[in-house]
Amino acid sequence: MQVEKNEQPMDVGTRLRELRQERGLSMRSLARLSGLSTNALSMIERGKTSPSVSTLYKLSEALEVPITAFFRTEPPRQAIVFRKANERSRVEFQRGTWAGLGGESFIGRVEPFMLTLEPGATSGPHGLVHSGHEFVICLEGQLEYEVEDQRYSLQPGDSLIFASKLRHRWRNPGKSVTDVLFVLSGFESDERPSEFHLSSGQKGEQGSG
Repeated sequence: MQVEKNEQPMDVGTRLRELRQERGLSMRSLARLSGLSTNALSMIERGKTSPSVSTLYKLSEALEVPITAFFRTEPPRQAIVFRKANERSRVEFQRGTWAGLGGESFIGRVEPFMLTLEPGATSGPHGLVHSGHEFVICLEGQLEYEVEDQRYSLQPGDSLIFASKLRHRWRNPGKSVTDVLFVLSGFESDERPSEFHLSSGQKGEQGSG
């Protein structure tokens, strides 16, 4: 997947500050809740560093918000969503890019999105768990997916579907960029699980994408 030049990356640091202040939390309080250092939080909020996906998991859990809350303001939900390629919501994180395909604005319980993952990108050392079902298809490169105790190696054209309540994680084990299409469906009405993958009780330390 080529990132369109007209796509505008979100300011994750500014959004983090807004979410923290909306909840009346000091940086020290958020550091305690998330297990991150105040220095790390300060660096993120000032745009001096790009957080990894596992760091965003920790912050989303501490703030009790889904991960996409860091990438956008909440849009009005619509019954029909048409999204031009150059109008996608796009979030750059450590070793990867998350691109929304309209699900973040859709009133129903389905969220398609794409991840572009650099070599070594990973969802973190601990698995993801959320409601609904997950469909994954590798478009380019390779993707290793672990669901419970089963490990799957996806090449271009290979797909995987499973119940998202099964603990799962992924990584790009190759030496080239991987493009992946995700479709999440049937999740709880108050949950936006694409925001989990870029939140659901994830406690990883090192990881991106």
